[in-house]
Amino acid sequence: MMVQNISGINPINNVQNTRRTNGTERTPIADMSDSISVSDEAKEAAKAYFLSQVAEETPDVRSDLVASVKEKIKDPNYLNSVTIGSAADRILDSWGF
Repeated sequence: MMVQNISGINPINNVQNTRRTNGTERTPIADMSDSISVSDEAKEAAKAYFLSQVAEETPDVRSDLVASVKEKIKDPNYLNSVTIGSAADRILDSWGF
């Protein structure tokens, strides 16, 4: 038994009669743009987070500087009144005196 033309639907005609667009009905991508805005509070929070990360990753002691100072101190001519006075002035300046 062969079944033909059920309810008048012809699949080939349905595909051929499909409406096609030529692309002019679409909104051009150039006209569509995304944007974001970041509040000043968020920027400050990001900066604080970044600085805390840097502080955590930075060692408390600069071993390269400590090693170079130790080498300088081994030289008996390095420790003189000028060097000691300069170091004392820097310490007092860092304390605000």
